[in-house]
Amino acid sequence: MDNIKQLNQLGLFDAKVPRYTSYPTAPQFTTGIHAKEFEAWLRAVTPGSAISLYLHIPFCRRLCWFCACRTQGVSKDAPVLSYLKTLKDELAMVAAALPKDVTLSRLHWGGGTPTILSAEAITSLATAVRAVLPFAPAAEFSVEIDPSEVDDARLDAFAGAGMNRASIGIQDFDPKIQAAIGREQSYELTSDVADKLRARGIHSLNTDILYGLPFQDAGSIADTTRKLLSLNPDRVALYGYAHVPWMARRQTMIPEDKLPTAMERLVLANTARDLFLAAGYRAIGIDHFAKVGDGLDVAARSGKLRRNFQGYTDDTCDTLIGLGASAISKLPQGYVQNASATASYVAQIRDDKFASARGHASTDDDKLRARVIEEIMCTFQVSLSKVEAELDVIPVDLRAEFARVQQKFAHYANFDGDRLSLTSKAQLLARMVAREFDVYAMNEQGHSLAI
Repeated sequence: MDNIKQLNQLGLFDAKVPRYTSYPTAPQFTTGIHAKEFEAWLRAVTPGSAISLYLHIPFCRRLCWFCACRTQGVSKDAPVLSYLKTLKDELAMVAAALPKDVTLSRLHWGGGTPTILSAEAITSLATAVRAVLPFAPAAEFSVEIDPSEVDDARLDAFAGAGMNRASIGIQDFDPKIQAAIGREQSYELTSDVADKLRARGIHSLNTDILYGLPFQDAGSIADTTRKLLSLNPDRVALYGYAHVPWMARRQTMIPEDKLPTAMERLVLANTARDLFLAAGYRAIGIDHFAKVGDGLDVAARSGKLRRNFQGYTDDTCDTLIGLGASAISKLPQGYVQNASATASYVAQIRDDKFASARGHASTDDDKLRARVIEEIMCTFQVSLSKVEAELDVIPVDLRAEFARVQQKFAHYANFDGDRLSLTSKAQLLARMVAREFDVYAMNEQGHSLAI
């Protein structure tokens, strides 16, 4: 109980802070980054290196109310097929700017609903990617799967295209909660799709659930977690639901008076966490769990865990290129985000121009703080000497800031003059500690609760 009181005094139950999947965070991107910068950064990619590629499919047959992603509902295939043609054109433009001997280490299709594509479209798009960016040895091809929007033909197409990791969104298995968030998806259907994936040789399975949903309590999330564990996933993401109806208007459909309080959210998160740990999963960062021996587990144990726009990752590539409307690219020089509106994105690509709309050119100070924040988020500790050794330029000595943070979080942080580390009870505060090293102004309304 004393721990709860101290966490409350530090503001954990009221704070709204970034998830820090990038630094600076996307709200800090400006319109000062244009297509010419993006093209120059692509041409500067190291010849012979491996890169990562993200393809955004911003379409859904149904729009789930809880979701704050940039998606649009469609009932016909024509808009999707038209978009795919544009996506292939953008792929060709990117390939033309990259060195010819670049290979692909990671390929991820997200959305939206990538499984909205027909079997023929899946094969066509995958073939287009492989034609210009051959897979590196041990490459990973992952796809976000909606069990209610996939069939045998599409699963066959993905398997034939080389998909070797699938990610199934679950949120919650309770029918009452599903009805409240506009996401009906039975356990039986989800289990059937997981079995079909494994039958096709796709044995690496990611899943994700949410805590903080309307009507959730400790009993319901325990039931969902046990059902999830019966699917035997390799990785699990346990995300806190971010209720931001001023940003995602579809969330106005969710009954706010049935949402759990911040204190109740902590109980929900701990209930699921305890079950994952009891089942032998290893805690990864603030909200992921992995089987021992999984890539995330290996990365965490070896100090190679990283964080990107999909959350925690074992991908260590310097370059991540995002294709599609609103997709974000990360390169050593900074970030570039495509036009968010599908119509604007399509118009620019069809005019033979990159759809770059916003971005950020990283300064030396950004690069230093980005690594400090990433280490806090990944390992709950950071050695300044280690981070400084990675950089060509050390723009500022952060030791005074480390000491200040240690004083602010006195019961939960230690600083020995080089290494700042959080105690095991302080891991809930990781996002708040990371915020201490963020020099950019922040509008709290654009971020989710710290718990």
